[in-house]
Amino acid sequence: MAQLSDDCFAFGGPMMSVDEAVGLITARVNAIVDLETVALVDADGRVLARDIAAPLPLPPFTNSAVDGYAVRNADLPQAAEQAFPLDGRIQAGGLAQAPIKPGHTARIFTGAPMPPEAETVFMQEDVRIDDSGRIVLPPGLKPGANVRPAGEDIPKGQVALRGGQRLRPQHIALAAAFGLVRLDVVRRIRVAVFSTGDELASPGEPRATAQLFDSNRFMLMAMLRRLGCEVSDLGILRDERTSLASGLKEVAGAHDLILTTGGVSTGEEDHVKAAVESVGSLVLWRMAIKPGRPVAMGIIGGTPLIGLPGNPVASFVTFVHVVRPTVLALAGALPEPLLPIPVRAAFTYRKKEGRREYVRVFLRKGQDGTLEVTKFPREGAGLLSSLFETDGLVELGEAVTGVEPGQSVGFLPYAGLI
Repeated sequence: MAQLSDDCFAFGGPMMSVDEAVGLITARVNAIVDLETVALVDADGRVLARDIAAPLPLPPFTNSAVDGYAVRNADLPQAAEQAFPLDGRIQAGGLAQAPIKPGHTARIFTGAPMPPEAETVFMQEDVRIDDSGRIVLPPGLKPGANVRPAGEDIPKGQVALRGGQRLRPQHIALAAAFGLVRLDVVRRIRVAVFSTGDELASPGEPRATAQLFDSNRFMLMAMLRRLGCEVSDLGILRDERTSLASGLKEVAGAHDLILTTGGVSTGEEDHVKAAVESVGSLVLWRMAIKPGRPVAMGIIGGTPLIGLPGNPVASFVTFVHVVRPTVLALAGALPEPLLPIPVRAAFTYRKKEGRREYVRVFLRKGQDGTLEVTKFPREGAGLLSSLFETDGLVELGEAVTGVEPGQSVGFLPYAGLI
């Protein structure tokens, strides 16, 4: 299991910035060292365990980039077009039987190996065939044109995939191009997830009049699975300090991370803070972020715990900016910073200096064709509609105090947040 020392954080003082808080926990988390070997088709989303050097060059042989006609560089027409006798035909997957003859050309297709001594390919669209059946090639083509040399993409022996890389379909394609069928990856991070609160009922169970169906837990589990985690659904823990503490302590030893939602604020019925302190150490419980200020970070038996707010928008935002980097650190993954895309604001907004805020926005094209964002018309952090109806978040840094129409702002599309 992942282990954190109990004395690695300083508690108290003013609210920490997002970067400070996340930097503290990710710098001190011990990455999982357990590995497993998986089939290539099952490696998407997993974290590669070690570097992979190219076992062969890509492409492995020099080949034609187009359908056309291959010639020697020495025979390239210079000042006027020139007719060449046709000498052979090489298709993809085939081999030339003999070197191309001086003053001749060979028909060749995309991906076919270049015949010996041929170095340039004319696209078929640029040539014509004369009445005697000879291939007429135009002048002016550069030597080596339309040819893909062996190793042009990746030379043999070069590190092509880095250990710690979270694999995506394009990485799977590269591994397949090397002829690999299995990859060594970090085992899945084991995360225990539960919600807290007497006001919650699980979907499928009876709901009292004053209860809500628990949505956060299912959202968080879906987000964790997108990060490649193995998730244990622990359901709902009621607002009782002793049972909360017992539940936390019980799951700590079997998981790499504990993730809770709700009960981390300062109300009389918010018991997560006290429960963590009774069985471990609470190291942070307020961050300068909106939505989502009450975020708890703690340690129980060496296992990190993150307690997210109960409002769904706050839970979503803090997952992206706190849980996501923590999970990547636990997996020993290379950093994947979220880089906001500059777009034009089409709304007015005011905020306090000293905290980071995330505004839910729609993305559209302005009348001049420039991408711009408009703000969701309502503010509440409990509005699920503000997540599924919008396109992403505008990130407003700690030093920003407002936004005016026409100003450039940083846009984070939902598709890039997990």
